[in-house]
Amino acid sequence: MASLGVAVALFLHFLIFWVTGGNSATFTIVNKCGFTVWPGILSGAGTAPLSTTGFALDPGASASVAVPASWSGRLWGRTFCSQDPATGKFACLTGDCGSSALECSGSGAVPPATLAEFTLNGADGLDFYDVSLVDGYNLPMLVVPQRGAATAAGNCTATGCVADLNRACPQELKVTRTGSEGGVACKSACGAFGDPQYCCSGAHGSPDTCEPSQYSEFFKTACPKAYSYAYDDRTSTFTCASADYEITFCPTPSTSVKAAGGEYAVAAMASSGVASSWTPLSVVAVVVPATGWQLRRLFVV
Repeated sequence: MASLGVAVALFLHFLIFWVTGGNSATFTIVNKCGFTVWPGILSGAGTAPLSTTGFALDPGASASVAVPASWSGRLWGRTFCSQDPATGKFACLTGDCGSSALECSGSGAVPPATLAEFTLNGADGLDFYDVSLVDGYNLPMLVVPQRGAATAAGNCTATGCVADLNRACPQELKVTRTGSEGGVACKSACGAFGDPQYCCSGAHGSPDTCEPSQYSEFFKTACPKAYSYAYDDRTSTFTCASADYEITFCPTPSTSVKAAGGEYAVAAMASSGVASSWTPLSVVAVVVPATGWQLRRLFVV
């Protein structure tokens, strides 16, 4: 009977291991901004939602979120959030998910918003990750591979956008707030104009027919490792294997990008293929098969 009990226990352990995928990554979410950021989390199509999909992260604070292994998704920061005392409705000026609550509950970020996108344990067992400005920009963000990244497969490169683009944002893309100097977010050209040539849709719906624009080049010049438009895969999707990831809002040093003679100063990456020395503060894990821009297609309604 004892041996039967052991066998059952081992079977259950194997079943749990198989269902969860065995390996999970840790995402360390850090807020180095001088203000509160409300992270939002969206699971990919066909993936179960997490136990939390939105929370507040005070300056210097963190939150731990447990994520099952077979999960893909995206993460972003919401800013200028508040709750109406009369109706209880929760809303954010940038990155709002439209749920009217602290939890996003299956809703994605309303553009413009800087996005961190992940597919772990995908093709050839590699993680695919990127920071995307395809839906616009609202916060500096940096993603740095951790645990085992130095010896892992793939290039395990730090990526993101550490520059403050809100002030330098072209006027026709800028999102402003009454009483706030400069901008609070920067729209993509697609979001601002809805033109197929900027949205990579219709006759422009392929890599051969959708090319960089003056607006996507604004993002690319300032943040060369981030996605600037839908087919910017070659320089913007990175791979690693069996690594953890540190995701930081407003990484330091953060560089403002200012217009000068029609050109924009380039913000240097805070890290380049080297794990950050920031103290790990919070946790998330992700696993799913997909690659680069295909991952973003999981979220297209």
